[in-house]
Amino acid sequence: MNLSICIGLVNPKSPTNVGAVMRAAGCYGADTVRYTGQRYDRAARFNTDTKGVASRIPLLPVKDMLSGLSAEVKVVCVELVEGATALPDFDHPDKALYVFGPEDGSLEQALIDRAYAVVYVPTFGCMNLAATVNVVLYDRMAKSANASGSDQLIRESRDANNRVRVKASKAPERP
Repeated sequence: MNLSICIGLVNPKSPTNVGAVMRAAGCYGADTVRYTGQRYDRAARFNTDTKGVASRIPLLPVKDMLSGLSAEVKVVCVELVEGATALPDFDHPDKALYVFGPEDGSLEQALIDRAYAVVYVPTFGCMNLAATVNVVLYDRMAKSANASGSDQLIRESRDANNRVRVKASKAPERP
């Protein structure tokens, strides 16, 4: 099954966070990242997409976060709001636009009202934008049928300078 993942950032201000979101998009197989507002455009030259993910995953400015979506894409707002579903209890839709609010504000009520679901990460206090995107996308991957790990995946994913291994006698048995 081909899952479709889109990340939506509402008026992001920090190029550092947008760069980290782009890295998360690459790590977790997102198809595209879209954003609204002007603040990121003014700060984009400070972007920290250290893996060059923007060359493989589109980073698109949009006027309306929900424009151009196919009917099968479910809008999932991620926000600390009363009545939201805790992320551990959430079943991710196959095709989703995950919408995250600005670092210094909240999503608008009208967007929350139009969402298929509203979820939050149960923490003590709020996380920053990039950390939240990573946690939500990891949760999606971990709950998917494609969730599995292997030494091959480690070899393909790790930094070129990392050649550390766990001794066979220390490694727990794998099922």
